[in-house]
Amino acid sequence: MTAFPPRTIRLDALAYGGDYNPDQWPEETWEEDARLMLEAGVNIVSLPVFSWPLIEKTPGHYDFGWLDRIIDLLWRHGIKVDLATATATPPAWLVRQHPDILPHNVDGVRLEFGSRQAYCPSSPVFREHALRLTEAMANRYGEHPALALWHISNEYGDHVPRCWCPTSAAHFRDWLAKRYGDIEALNEAWGTSCWGQNYTDYDHVEPPRTSMGPINPSQQLDFERFSSDALLQLFQAEIDVLRRITPDIAVTTNFMSLFKELNYWDFAAVEDLVTDDAYPDPADPQAHVPAALNYGLMRSLKGGQPWLLLEQAPSAVSWRDVNVPKVPGRMRLDSLQAIAHGSDGAMFFQWRQAKFGPEKYHSAMLGHRGEKSRSFHETAALGAELKRLAAVRGTRVRARVAVVADWDSWWGSAAPDSLPSQRLDWLEQTRAWHGALFALGHTVDVVQATDLREGYDLIVVPNLYIATEAQAQSLAAFVEGGGQLIVGPFSAVVDPTEKVHAGGAPGPLRDLLGVEVDEWWPLPDGQEGTITSIAGRTPTLTTRIWTEWIEPAPSAEVVARYDSGVLAGRAAIVRNARGRGAAWYVSAALSDDSLEDVLRLVLESAGLPARETADRDVEIVTRTDGETDFIFVLNHGQTATSVTVPAGALDLLTDVTASGPLDLPGLGAAVLATPARHPKDFPTVTISPKNIEV
Repeated sequence: MTAFPPRTIRLDALAYGGDYNPDQWPEETWEEDARLMLEAGVNIVSLPVFSWPLIEKTPGHYDFGWLDRIIDLLWRHGIKVDLATATATPPAWLVRQHPDILPHNVDGVRLEFGSRQAYCPSSPVFREHALRLTEAMANRYGEHPALALWHISNEYGDHVPRCWCPTSAAHFRDWLAKRYGDIEALNEAWGTSCWGQNYTDYDHVEPPRTSMGPINPSQQLDFERFSSDALLQLFQAEIDVLRRITPDIAVTTNFMSLFKELNYWDFAAVEDLVTDDAYPDPADPQAHVPAALNYGLMRSLKGGQPWLLLEQAPSAVSWRDVNVPKVPGRMRLDSLQAIAHGSDGAMFFQWRQAKFGPEKYHSAMLGHRGEKSRSFHETAALGAELKRLAAVRGTRVRARVAVVADWDSWWGSAAPDSLPSQRLDWLEQTRAWHGALFALGHTVDVVQATDLREGYDLIVVPNLYIATEAQAQSLAAFVEGGGQLIVGPFSAVVDPTEKVHAGGAPGPLRDLLGVEVDEWWPLPDGQEGTITSIAGRTPTLTTRIWTEWIEPAPSAEVVARYDSGVLAGRAAIVRNARGRGAAWYVSAALSDDSLEDVLRLVLESAGLPARETADRDVEIVTRTDGETDFIFVLNHGQTATSVTVPAGALDLLTDVTASGPLDLPGLGAAVLATPARHPKDFPTVTISPKNIEV
């Protein structure tokens, strides 16, 4: 039997399988499931995610018989289990005995039992019962050979990311008291002298429910932080139980990609393996671009460590207004993209398609037609194909560029009714900047401004609305050491209490960026502006949504100016040399092609290549173990592509050694094994058009 390092997934292959709900089917179906799982190459399944009501039908009495039988059956077939603690949804008896565990919405209305996640994250009653079940599960299955991984709860915050009930209110007050101590410290932090909101006692503080007008943005920001922490505390409580009973078994909870409601930096810090649920929209031909950003976050949450795609749809989902299926080949390519970006496997929701409930139209590995279904044929083919990629497991993704993601800035810049414009959306801007880097051929990591690992040549900050001295010092050290930094508009505006920095934006980044912002100049809906070409090397740039009146410092070089509207002739983009590097500030929201033009120049300054012609269909990502590079070439478009590959490169998917151009059909892929290159000598592409050199 394989010996696994402590607190790693106990699986010696790329993970392949999906969520399995045997409790929705008669037991005579289970044998068929196990047989077909083996036929499809499944080696792990997640269960029993929503089975608390069947395990604990009455308080304190656990029926594990059916669960014992299915886990034993799976293990006899060599299939391991990502074992859920089953605490994602409480049973009806618990809700009826303790109705106060139900969450309230922002209007103070209690939500009714009838869907999943029917609990307030702050409820001590819910926590007590959930931990009791977790302990029973750990004692029952902690030494079972099928146990590969603990799966705590499910998609925290998906339906109830915030609760405004009296229990949450009390928890919020306790959180505030620990954060600020004296009530006067809270008044100072929140600026309660504005609009007469001073407090004399913490008992007077409530969550920011629906009110007469705009809510204090400092109060709103703290409630966002608290709500993320409340679910984190619940997660940590279950981790503590599992650590005590099964200290060597890895724990996870499934994330939901770039999810505003929870600060995933905090969640990832306390778990062993990052897992993600990813559902790019098949109706969007460019959905793979933001997916690459999501996956960049997942692998970066634990410093580049491999992660696991725990859920994706084999075809259509069930929760969009229009649920478009995946065309043949799309599911395969989506899976390979996740693996290219560091996932050590590809799993699905769900194994067998449900015949009742809200997800009965959600696709599955085994569709309603059983083994005759298209989804089964495609997933079985992928299961066989992934065995060819065994050598990729455990390797790391190579990236020289990173984007900064900061949840405080995301939350703060979304405060309603208190910003110069509601149109400058944090996620949209981050996706736009990342999309330009994707089009120029770069794999992009995601980092915190205070934790810039070695190995990056360029750090991109689309928006850092809330900035601290610690972040400024970290970014300055990066630039002084020779890095290139580029920062987008409306950054370093306020401190962590939502107070505007002394002297205005960009506050602690002022000296580094060599600029002061005099006034924000958002554009009305539909209006565009222009910026002169940069040193004659770019077309005229197009501004949308946002511009700024900025004053460059004497040390800063003005590289582009506005040439339309009130700001015509004024600086728009500046570059400030610092130490061995330079910091750039872009004071406007730019169109996609304009972002590509700007970032191409910054990449050049960083000594990094860029595609001569931007392309968002062809993606090249390298995983490496230091001796062998595994170069994933993915054609997300419908048009065939010819790829020139290194001589002698072995395509692991076909077992063919390259001897000339490699023709990739639409939705085609290759995984090329070659001797490892120097970290900076990563694959570049030349497109003319669709002729690509790796």
